[in-house]
Amino acid sequence: MEMTGTREIRADRATVWAALLSPEVLRECVPGCQELTGSPEEGFHATVVQKVGPVKATFKGTVTLSEMNEPDSLHLAGEGKGGAAGFAKGGADVSLEDCEEGTRLSYNVEAKVGGKLAQLGSRVIDGFAKKVADQFFTRFQEAVEGPAEEEEAPEAPETGAKKGWFKRLVKGGAGA
Repeated sequence: MEMTGTREIRADRATVWAALLSPEVLRECVPGCQELTGSPEEGFHATVVQKVGPVKATFKGTVTLSEMNEPDSLHLAGEGKGGAAGFAKGGADVSLEDCEEGTRLSYNVEAKVGGKLAQLGSRVIDGFAKKVADQFFTRFQEAVEGPAEEEEAPEAPETGAKKGWFKRLVKGGAGA
């Protein structure tokens, strides 16, 4: 399956780039992420719990970054195994460019699944993959952008994290 999309993020490219490489941001943004460790140079190890249709599984996997052209583009490749549920693997090309709002993030994702997951059918898998990608990029955008003023920072219902926490951290405004 393939998915493409764009997001306009109200932040400069350097801030968006730094967020893409941050394990803290990725941990908060990946739906179902229980644990994420590692670094951009060595790759990340993650544990993610997901329910796809009737199949619920804990996936353990890795994500590696390559073709990094700071602060313009990078390639993410990931692979996870969910025991009897099967496996998922794929990659994403992410590019950043300046736009009127700040930074335009464009992505092109290609993913494959096997095992019990593949038996669910392409309609279920495609719908699930689109939902997870939308959730990830929405959370990512909220973590980077934040509101115009501190008082407007509502807590995200699922994570308890305030919108724009990464941008404030980078700018030195997060309790430093």
